[in-house]
Amino acid sequence: MVVSCAFGEKTKGVTYDARSMIVNGERQLLFSGSIHYPRMPAEMWPDIIRKAKEGGLNLIQTYVFWNIHEPVQGQFNFEGNNDVVKFIKTIGEQGLYVTLRIGPYIEAEWNQGGFPSAKGGPKHHIPFLQRTIYPPHEKVLEMVIGLMKKEKLFAPQGGPIIMAQIENEYNNVQLAYRDNGKKYVKWAANMATSLYNGVPWIMCKQKDAPPHIISTCNGRHCGDTFTGPNGPNKPSLWTENWTAQYRTFGDPPSQRAAEDIAFSVARFFAKNGTLTNYYMGTKMESLERFAQGFETIKKGSPLGNSHCTKNQPRPRGSDCAAFLTNNHTTNPATIKFRGKEYYLPEKSISILPDCKTVVYNTRTIVSQHNSRNFIASEKAKNLKWEMYQEKVPTINDLSLKNREPLELYSLTKDTSDYAWYSTSLTLDRHDLPMRPDILPVLQIASMGHALVAFVNGEYVGFGHGNNIEKSFVFQKPILLKPGTNTISILAETVGFPNSGAYMEKRFAGPRGVTIQGLMDGTLDITQNNWGHEVGVFGEKQELFTEEGANKVKWTPITGPPKGAVTWYKTYFDAPESNNPVALKMDRMQKGMMWVNGKSLGRYWSSFLNPLGQPTQYEYHIPRAFLKPTNNLLVIFEETGGHPETIEVQTVNRDTICSIITEYHPPHVKSWERSGTDFVAVVEDLKSGAHLTCPDNKIIEKVEFASYGNPDGACGNFFNGKAGSQRSQNCRTTLLREKHMQNPN
Repeated sequence: MVVSCAFGEKTKGVTYDARSMIVNGERQLLFSGSIHYPRMPAEMWPDIIRKAKEGGLNLIQTYVFWNIHEPVQGQFNFEGNNDVVKFIKTIGEQGLYVTLRIGPYIEAEWNQGGFPSAKGGPKHHIPFLQRTIYPPHEKVLEMVIGLMKKEKLFAPQGGPIIMAQIENEYNNVQLAYRDNGKKYVKWAANMATSLYNGVPWIMCKQKDAPPHIISTCNGRHCGDTFTGPNGPNKPSLWTENWTAQYRTFGDPPSQRAAEDIAFSVARFFAKNGTLTNYYMGTKMESLERFAQGFETIKKGSPLGNSHCTKNQPRPRGSDCAAFLTNNHTTNPATIKFRGKEYYLPEKSISILPDCKTVVYNTRTIVSQHNSRNFIASEKAKNLKWEMYQEKVPTINDLSLKNREPLELYSLTKDTSDYAWYSTSLTLDRHDLPMRPDILPVLQIASMGHALVAFVNGEYVGFGHGNNIEKSFVFQKPILLKPGTNTISILAETVGFPNSGAYMEKRFAGPRGVTIQGLMDGTLDITQNNWGHEVGVFGEKQELFTEEGANKVKWTPITGPPKGAVTWYKTYFDAPESNNPVALKMDRMQKGMMWVNGKSLGRYWSSFLNPLGQPTQYEYHIPRAFLKPTNNLLVIFEETGGHPETIEVQTVNRDTICSIITEYHPPHVKSWERSGTDFVAVVEDLKSGAHLTCPDNKIIEKVEFASYGNPDGACGNFFNGKAGSQRSQNCRTTLLREKHMQNPN
C-alpha cells in the first residue's frame, strides 16, 4: 500500500528517446547509487536508503544474487537478508526508483558472478557455470521476473522499478564463445523482453545490443570513453561509475577524489548523459543540486556544450545551459563566453544552467567533507580470551579417499573456504638424511589460493598466491621420523572466480606434493592415496554460536597464543554511542570472524601491500548483530596471531572540512530558477563554507590548515607553499571566542 501511495498516482510507464529516460511522462535526470541487499543486515536497509536520498540520489541500483536465492538446486530462499521484494518495497516507500540487474550472471565482485554451485559428485562439474544458452538461466529469469510482476514492483504497475538489466558485461567474454556468444546475446535479450516489456531493458558494455536493448557504459570516465548507445533513439546511461578501485588482499589503498568524480559526471552529462550510477562507493555531494535547474533545460530545450573556448550561440526564445570545460590537467584558464570572462581551474567544468550564471565548478566544490576516526571503546575493552585447538586430522580420520588430491573448487562447492587433505608414508631411518644439519623439504605445488601444512600434527608453514597469480609453490623444511609419518594440508580458497569466460574450467588446491632431500632423492607422493574432508571441525560444530561453543572445552590464554588452526572466543558489551562499530585486527594473521553467530567474513592482516601495511585490518560489526551486553566474538585463526591485541572500536565522522578559494562560486543552493534565469536567494552572494555536524552534534573547535594553497584531504591537511601566519592567528582567535561563549 505504501508503494502504491508513493508511485501509484502516475502509471504511464517508462519510455525513452535519445535525450533521456521518460518516467510517467516526464523526462528525468537520474542520479543513482548501488546498494546490494545481501551485503548488509536487513535492519540497515531503511537508514542506508534514507541517507542515499538525502545525498541527492533518486534511483537505487541492485543485482539479484542467484546463488543466495537457490543455494541448493530447486530450493529457493527469499527470507531475511535475501528478501529482495522487501528491499525493493523499502526503496519505493522512500520515493526512489530502482534499476534491477537480474542476471542470470552479475559478476558483482561476488562468487561465480552469482551462478550457483551444483551439489553432489567429487569431480569438477558445476553445470550452472555456462554463459551461453542454458535451461537453468531461463528458469531463474522466469522465477525472478514473475515474482516482481506478482508483487507489482514494476513502474507501470505502480512500483519503483523503472529499468531492468539482463546479463552483465558479456562483451568481455563474447569472443571466447564464438557463434554461441552472438546467439546468447540475442537469446538473453529476447527472453527478457518476452517475460516483461513494461520497462526498458539494458545491457552493460554490450556494443552489439539488439535494437530493443540499451547498451550502457561502465568505467571511471564515461564522458570520454563511451562512444554512445548503439542506436539513434537510445539514451546515454552510465550504469557503473567506479568511485574507487576495489581492493584484493595485498593491494595498496585506492581512493578517488570527489573533484575527479565530479569532473567525469559533469562531462558525461555535458555530452547528453541522462543517468549516472555510483558503483560501490560513497558519492560526492552537491553535484546533483545543479539538476534542479538543469533538468528544466534537459526536458524542454537545447543544450550549449561549451568546452574551454567554444562559444555556442543561444537559440532565440528558448532556454540555454552551458558546460565550460578546461581539459588541461595542470593549467587554469580564463575564457570569454558570451562577452563575459570566466575563470576555469585546471581540469574542471563550470556549469551555467542559464548560460551566464556559474552555479557549480567541479574543481571548487563548495561542500562539506569528512574523515573517519576510529576510537577504542571504553565499554568493550579488557577482553578476556579463551581458546580451543582445532584437531589436525590424519588420513584415517577423513572418509573421502582418492588416489591423488582432489581439485578444491569442486570439492568444497562454495560451502566452505576450507578442505583437509591428508596422506601418510612409512620411512626407514636409512631413508632420512644422515647429517643432522640437513632436513627434508616438503614441496607443494598449489593452484591457489592458500594452504597451511602440518607434518605429524605439527605446524610447518603457510603459503599463498595472489589475485594476479593464484598458483604458488610451498617449500618448507620438515622433521620426519622412522616409521609412519602423516602429511596434512588445510587448503583454502579466498572466494570463487567471478569473471571471465569458462569459469567452470578454473582450478584451485594442491596438485603436486613431493618430499625433497631423502636418501633416494625426491619422493613424489602426489598419487600416494589421500583423504579429504570439506570444512574444519569448528565450522561443523558451529563454535561461533552459543550452542556450538558449549560443545567443546575452552581454556584461558595464559601464555603465548597457540598459533595455527586455533579458535578464540570472548564476550563484550555493546560500545557506547550509536556510532558504527569496528573490529581492529592488525596483529592477527588470517582467518574468519563471527559475532553472535553472524559472520563478519575473512580477515588477512598478514598479507602486506607494497607499502608494508595490511590491505585491511578494520572490519565492520553491524549494530544489528549486537545485544546490549554479553556479545560473543569468535575468531578462527589459521596461522597464528595475537588475539589479546584485538580492539573493539567506534567509528565517527566528526572531523568535518571544507576548502574555499576566491575562485569558488557561491554554494549552488544560493540560486533558484526564475523563468529562463537564475536569481540569487541570499542577500550576501559570495563564496563561503557552511559546516554542519552530523547526528545533532555541535562544533567543538575550528582549525585552519592555512591561507594560500593548503593541500591534502580532510583530516590530513597541510600548509601550502603560499601559507600565511595569519591562519594561525585566525585559529587562535576563533578558539578563544569559542571558549568565551562556552566555557565547558
